[in-house]
Amino acid sequence: MNETRRRVLEELADGPVTGPEIADALDVSRAAVWKHVEALRDAGFEIESRTDGYELVDVTGYNGPTIEYGLEAPFTIEYHETIASTNDRARELAAEGAEDVVVLANEQTGGRGRLDRRFDSPPGGVWVSIVCRPDIPPVRAPLFTLAGAVAIARAVREVGVDARIKWPNDVVVPVGEDGEYRKLAGILTEMEGEADRVTWLIVGTGINADIASEELPEGATSVRDEVGPFDRRVFVQRLLETFHEYRDLEGVLEDWRDLSLTLGQRVRVELPDGEIEGDAVEIADGGALVVETEDDRVQVSAGDCEHLRPT
Repeated sequence: MNETRRRVLEELADGPVTGPEIADALDVSRAAVWKHVEALRDAGFEIESRTDGYELVDVTGYNGPTIEYGLEAPFTIEYHETIASTNDRARELAAEGAEDVVVLANEQTGGRGRLDRRFDSPPGGVWVSIVCRPDIPPVRAPLFTLAGAVAIARAVREVGVDARIKWPNDVVVPVGEDGEYRKLAGILTEMEGEADRVTWLIVGTGINADIASEELPEGATSVRDEVGPFDRRVFVQRLLETFHEYRDLEGVLEDWRDLSLTLGQRVRVELPDGEIEGDAVEIADGGALVVETEDDRVQVSAGDCEHLRPT
């Protein structure tokens, strides 16, 4: 959103205020004020025209300007109604030097998860990729996946869903007491860097948000399925604000442990050269899962994790 339009919004939020008063405050023409007001209406800002001036009464749109409005985090939103992949677009922006840009889409046609697996991304989801440039060595990059998972889980819990985290990169809703779950969200983190520092990092998240159950794959659920109607715009704002809280990685491990569904489970982890089975007992400082087998404690950095039963 350009700065003039942002300032018009600020004036309207304090309204009612007349067009001439806005023009004088912003040092623009009355015609320019009218054009900005109409553009804001088109974007989903409900602005009433009354005898005593304009007033912003509600925000109903779901797009870049409406999500940036009131967002308490330093992100710029690039919104797409439909896109192949928000992560692919975020990589383009990162290569151009972008920072703190959020690529958000209502629908993805080529969404992907770990190992380039297809990630179904129908309309109504929250398909979002955040471009960051953290001053960290690459070895700490996996902690941003944990930060993304904690941010999603907290935002989902705020709307009333018992969201938990399944290692390595899923947010789920528990079913029963045996470690079973329905998948709610997934995370794909990508980065480019050198041996001692990260150049850029992208945290891509796909959340089944305002999606009906019949549009979801087997074993999945959505926020709407769990709690009914909710404000997706406000939900995205809270997600981004919560992620921003963890940008310095402070408290990520502790909060991940508190929200984990995997810790305390008997698990089987498939690795490129085999599999291990044991008890998931801890998350290491670098984000690896610590599995206690019959013979040893093993740190697993990546792999497909299956919950077998509680320990």
